[in-house]
Amino acid sequence: MESLDCRGMACPKPVLSAKGAVDGGASRLEVRVDNQAAVTNVTNFLTSQGFEVETSDQGRDGFLLSGARVKEPDPKAAEPVLTCAAPEAGPEAERIAVLVCTDRIGRGDDELGKKLMASYLATLKEMGPALWRLILLNDGVKLATLGAESLAVLKDLEENGVSILVCGTCLTWFELLEEKAVGETTNMLDVVTSLQVAGKVISLT
Repeated sequence: MESLDCRGMACPKPVLSAKGAVDGGASRLEVRVDNQAAVTNVTNFLTSQGFEVETSDQGRDGFLLSGARVKEPDPKAAEPVLTCAAPEAGPEAERIAVLVCTDRIGRGDDELGKKLMASYLATLKEMGPALWRLILLNDGVKLATLGAESLAVLKDLEENGVSILVCGTCLTWFELLEEKAVGETTNMLDVVTSLQVAGKVISLT
């Protein structure tokens, strides 16, 4: 039986971890989570994959989900809908997600546009603790690759607690998957959920 400890993970990471285990061939699975939304999401996902799931409340240790596959999943079944809690009032409601879909700012001179982007990224740290997540899509993923002018800036942001998501589909499209040097390779589900739960979204396209 494969065991996953997903306590402390933000939505939708618990269900994505469970999906990774199932995609890897696990037919029996234990998943530890620490909130009801994760219980619902992981249970719904495993059930959609033909698992029978039992939930045990572990008190301060969270919840233990024990699943075993009892049938093959229905390929025509709709994917389960994720339930992610919105940010609560207070500091979390102020967290900012920055969506970057380009490797330069503006039109006219590409070299100038790249310098403006480098300056923009270097200035993001002035947001302080409110800066929560940087999401790179389309041409924006080039900023996170080896040799990129802004790579050192992004590494510094990550080391200071800023989460950086880099679109895996985009990296593959540009044949840069092996060149990624910072951030977490991710998918559109994680991107959409991040935009959903952020207190504020700044989009640079």
